[in-house]
Amino acid sequence: MGQLFETIRQLVASERYVVGLHAVERLQERGIMEWQAVAGLEDGQLIEERPSAEPNPVVEGLELLPDGTPIKAVWAHLTRTGAAKPVTVHFFDRR
Repeated sequence: MGQLFETIRQLVASERYVVGLHAVERLQERGIMEWQAVAGLEDGQLIEERPSAEPNPVVEGLELLPDGTPIKAVWAHLTRTGAAKPVTVHFFDRR
Protein backbone atom coordinates (compact mmCIF):
# COMPACT_ATOMS: atom_id res chain seq x y z
CA MET A 1 0.00 0.00 0.00
CA GLY A 2 1.25 3.47 -0.79
CA GLN A 3 2.35 5.85 1.93
CA LEU A 4 0.17 8.73 0.68
CA PHE A 5 -2.90 6.47 0.60
CA GLU A 6 -2.19 5.33 4.15
CA THR A 7 -1.70 8.94 5.31
CA ILE A 8 -5.07 9.95 3.86
CA ARG A 9 -6.77 6.92 5.41
CA GLN A 10 -5.33 7.81 8.82
CA LEU A 11 -6.42 11.44 8.51
CA VAL A 12 -9.96 10.41 7.60
CA ALA A 13 -10.08 7.81 10.38
CA SER A 14 -9.15 10.53 12.87
CA GLU A 15 -11.81 12.83 11.35
CA ARG A 16 -9.23 15.27 10.00
CA TYR A 17 -10.88 15.91 6.66
CA VAL A 18 -12.87 18.65 4.95
CA VAL A 19 -15.40 18.36 2.14
CA GLY A 20 -15.51 21.03 -0.56
CA LEU A 21 -18.40 22.13 -2.74
CA HIS A 22 -17.19 20.19 -5.80
CA ALA A 23 -17.19 16.89 -3.91
CA VAL A 24 -20.57 17.65 -2.33
CA GLU A 25 -22.04 18.32 -5.78
CA ARG A 26 -20.55 15.12 -7.28
CA LEU A 27 -21.77 13.04 -4.34
CA GLN A 28 -25.30 14.45 -4.68
CA GLU A 29 -25.25 14.09 -8.45
CA ARG A 30 -24.37 10.40 -8.14
CA GLY A 31 -26.65 9.60 -5.21
CA ILE A 32 -23.79 8.80 -2.84
CA MET A 33 -23.88 9.97 0.76
CA GLU A 34 -20.78 11.62 2.20
CA TRP A 35 -20.55 9.04 4.99
CA GLN A 36 -20.44 6.26 2.38
CA ALA A 37 -17.35 7.73 0.70
CA VAL A 38 -15.73 8.29 4.09
CA ALA A 39 -16.54 4.80 5.40
CA GLY A 40 -15.51 3.14 2.13
CA LEU A 41 -11.99 4.49 2.44
CA GLU A 42 -11.23 2.30 5.45
CA ASP A 43 -11.32 -0.91 3.41
CA GLY A 44 -10.61 0.77 0.08
CA GLN A 45 -7.91 -0.32 -2.31
CA LEU A 46 -5.30 1.92 -3.85
CA ILE A 47 -5.59 2.41 -7.60
CA GLU A 48 -3.01 5.15 -8.06
CA GLU A 49 -1.01 7.71 -6.10
CA ARG A 50 -0.06 11.04 -7.63
CA PRO A 51 2.21 12.67 -5.04
CA SER A 52 3.32 15.37 -7.50
CA ALA A 53 -0.21 16.47 -8.42
CA GLU A 54 -0.93 20.18 -8.11
CA PRO A 55 -2.18 21.90 -6.09
CA ASN A 56 -2.19 18.89 -3.71
CA PRO A 57 -1.02 15.27 -3.81
CA VAL A 58 -3.91 12.90 -4.61
CA VAL A 59 -4.79 9.24 -4.50
CA GLU A 60 -7.40 7.31 -6.44
CA GLY A 61 -9.01 4.47 -4.60
CA LEU A 62 -11.52 1.72 -5.23
CA GLU A 63 -14.23 1.85 -2.59
CA LEU A 64 -17.37 -0.20 -2.11
CA LEU A 65 -20.72 1.29 -1.24
CA PRO A 66 -22.77 -0.57 1.40
CA ASP A 67 -24.68 -2.40 -1.36
CA GLY A 68 -21.38 -3.61 -2.89
CA THR A 69 -21.30 -1.14 -5.79
CA PRO A 70 -17.71 -0.16 -6.59
CA ILE A 71 -16.81 3.51 -6.93
CA LYS A 72 -13.63 5.40 -7.62
CA ALA A 73 -12.91 8.06 -5.01
CA VAL A 74 -10.21 10.67 -5.45
CA TRP A 75 -8.80 12.09 -2.23
CA ALA A 76 -6.31 14.93 -1.78
CA HIS A 77 -3.83 15.52 1.00
CA LEU A 78 -3.93 19.18 1.99
CA THR A 79 -0.35 19.35 3.15
CA ARG A 80 -0.56 22.94 4.42
CA THR A 81 -3.39 22.17 6.81
CA GLY A 82 -2.68 18.50 7.42
CA ALA A 83 -6.15 17.41 6.34
CA ALA A 84 -7.60 15.07 3.75
CA LYS A 85 -10.23 16.17 1.23
CA PRO A 86 -12.41 14.16 -1.14
CA VAL A 87 -12.08 15.63 -4.62
CA THR A 88 -14.62 13.58 -6.56
CA VAL A 89 -16.30 10.20 -6.81
CA HIS A 90 -17.68 8.32 -9.76
CA PHE A 91 -18.96 4.94 -10.84
CA PHE A 92 -16.71 2.79 -12.99
CA ASP A 93 -19.37 1.93 -15.57
CA ARG A 94 -20.77 5.44 -16.03
CA ARG A 95 -19.60 9.03 -15.71
